[in-house]
Amino acid sequence: MERRTMTSARLTQPTAGRDMEILTPEALAFLGMLHDRFESRRQDLLAARRAMQHRLDAGELPGFLDDTAHVRSSEWSIEPVPAGLADRRVEITGPVDRKMVINALNSGARMFMADFEDANSPTWRNCIEGQVNLADAVRGTIAYVSPAGKSYVLGANPATLLVRPRGWHLDEPALQVDGNAMSASLVDAGLYIFHNAAALLEQGRGPWLYLPKLESHLEARLWNDVFASIEDALGLERSTIRATVLIETICAAFEMDEILYELREHAAGLNAGRWDYIFSIIKKLRVHGRYVLPDRADVTMTVPFMRAYCDLLVHTCHRRGAHAMGGMAAFIPNRHDPQVTEAALAAVRADKQREAHAGFDGTWVAHPDLVPVAAEVFEAALGDRPNQLEQRRADVLTDAAHEPALVMALLDTRIEGAAATEAGLRANIRVGVLYLAAWLAGNGAVAIDNLMEDAATAEISRSQVWQWIHHEVELDTGMHVTADLVQRMLGEVVEHERELLADAPTRQMLDTAAALFAQVAIAPEFTEFLTLPAFDVLRARERATGDGHAPTINQGGER
Repeated sequence: MERRTMTSARLTQPTAGRDMEILTPEALAFLGMLHDRFESRRQDLLAARRAMQHRLDAGELPGFLDDTAHVRSSEWSIEPVPAGLADRRVEITGPVDRKMVINALNSGARMFMADFEDANSPTWRNCIEGQVNLADAVRGTIAYVSPAGKSYVLGANPATLLVRPRGWHLDEPALQVDGNAMSASLVDAGLYIFHNAAALLEQGRGPWLYLPKLESHLEARLWNDVFASIEDALGLERSTIRATVLIETICAAFEMDEILYELREHAAGLNAGRWDYIFSIIKKLRVHGRYVLPDRADVTMTVPFMRAYCDLLVHTCHRRGAHAMGGMAAFIPNRHDPQVTEAALAAVRADKQREAHAGFDGTWVAHPDLVPVAAEVFEAALGDRPNQLEQRRADVLTDAAHEPALVMALLDTRIEGAAATEAGLRANIRVGVLYLAAWLAGNGAVAIDNLMEDAATAEISRSQVWQWIHHEVELDTGMHVTADLVQRMLGEVVEHERELLADAPTRQMLDTAAALFAQVAIAPEFTEFLTLPAFDVLRARERATGDGHAPTINQGGER
């Protein structure tokens, strides 16, 4: 690594276990270099997000950029993807706790996206021990023994590892430079690449990432410059680092070409991050009454604006030689209830058939038992081909003359026959509170009603409640959504769930979760991310109790 005289990152948390295998002096100096070079640009881009929101609140609508029209109209492609990334037909996702990492790598999926972001409750212990877990996974030494004595080890053909760092908007106060918290993005990506790039390359793989919650091509440019700087510092060839960008904000949907262009030497593809995308529609267009969404259960992938978003993503990716990755199947088969399992598998099959027919090159699942059905669908579509990049979706018209119609399609949130209902309001409150309680207890991937939920579902739930209050939406019962109604339902939900919750740590956090949910759902001003105020509570609790470990998640039972 190159010499530097700048300040190293400083750890503000006590160490435990194997922390110092990750937080070496060299690694801290490396993080300090990244902070010095890129923190001011990150802050400028976060300010640009706020400025964009002010314009949207003043009546502007998102759309294609005039000053980058030449990027959209010209012919170019990303660097060809490495052989190890050519076939991504099924990817499993989950948090970075030790048992989940082993189960996911052994699941039979082609790829495992280890998630420091939405599926991870970002206690410092979860984050730093996640780095230890991934280092062991890369070297094939990861193992785990459950409290019941069951042993977990890697199988003979583990999935290829992909890593999702936290988004640009999040800080990591456990690591500071000159008294300022580091970017959580740079901490997660920096530590993973610093410790594992050489070992991955020896295996014919590489440091391959997912990038969450980008809102503009300038944010992609920042990532590209970070990657180039890391490659130079570690003596890696250019394009060693590869990244798939989640298109999960409405602003990014209008800059797919530009995002791939900025990352073209480091790009691998785009992913349809559909749950956060729905959240973004609500958040970005929150003051516009015409964009009030009905019950979130009615906002499916087949409604016009979601279909337009997916079609544009596939077209854009394949035009540029990039992979188009489908969305999450969050269903959880229930081994004690065959009917639940049968319904879950049927729903996943239909969803994956739709994605394969639309031209996606692969898809996501959240549970090992869903890997076979997703693989079956994509194997039927792909055969011996690793992907379907040749399916260019010529029916999706994106030239300048058709851009106005495409804007209308992407912003057409009308859903025939759908409505806001009392049951939908209560479901939003219940799911939001239950997820938050588990998240505050240290668990970021939470099984609720036979679905594996992460932070994106909680964000949709609380933002929709805020939107309905703000626009005084009338429910199917004739009631209008008010702060008082939400507070009443919130109390009812908490008391009901307190009697049902078997998990003691989650039950203990119910009241705190309800207060946080009320804070972000009822306040006059919209909170940009639920996880920002929740993070302060999470880390304060961790400091006070030293309890930052997530409860063990039984992904797919004792496997």
